[in-house]
This record gives sequence, structure tokens and C-alpha cells, in this order.
Amino acid sequence: MKNYRKELWFNAPTRMHFTNITSDIRECLVESGIKEGLILVNAMHITASVFINDDESGLHHDYKKWLEAMAPHEPVSNYRHNDTGEDNADAHIKRQIMGREVVIAVSSGKLDFGPWEQIFYGEFDGRRKKRVLVKIIGE
Repeated sequence: MKNYRKELWFNAPTRMHFTNITSDIRECLVESGIKEGLILVNAMHITASVFINDDESGLHHDYKKWLEAMAPHEPVSNYRHNDTGEDNADAHIKRQIMGREVVIAVSSGKLDFGPWEQIFYGEFDGRRKKRVLVKIIGE
């Protein structure tokens, strides 16, 4: 069995931002040479997420609005975590809601996706460099 590992780095321009990383993951798959197997893609930071959904701007707007309603950034004094001098407790909660990672099947050298599925890096405490791990195993 072959395996492949790569870290992708991102610097989101805003506190909350979604980046479509599907093409990055496809590049990793080509680099790996693996035709049948599994890809794990996970955020390596506890205030970021990787998830699969549609690449539609209205949906992204709705996600951001919903997440902010579920765990608003302000007032930062609402969160005990922020007593440490941090201001990102909401980002930890948003990450928990959106998830840490995704696993995608690889079939015939391609991502085995439904028709609208795309892979996103979700950032909830942005404006600094963070990474995503891509691990591919298979033949």
C-alpha cells in the first residue's frame, strides 16, 4: 500500500472565511499516484475546519450567519475561555460545529464525489497562517 502526506498552508483574509480547496486536493491526488484508496483532509488548528458542501455563495452567507448566531464573537466576555486573554472561544465552538476533517474515497484516480460536492477549508479565527493535512493511502 502506498501513502502520501502533504501540508497545505492558508492565510484567510478575514476572521471567518471559506476557501474551496478541491483543486488543491486533486493536485495532491495526482502527485500521490494513488488510483484506489482514501484521502483524509483535516485542519491542523483548533479554530479551523474542513468540510464538504456546495460551492454556492448564498449557502456560504447562510453558514456564516448561522454560525455567528450559534456562537457570536461579541461580546468576548461571554466566554470563560476568553478569560485567558484570548478572544477566540467562538472560533473553537464554530470549528466543533463544522467538523475537523473529511474522508473522501478515491476511485479510478479521482475523488469519488456526488455532483455538487466540493472540499472547503473553514477559518473562524483568521488573518494568520494555518495548515491542513492531506493524507492519502491506497494503491
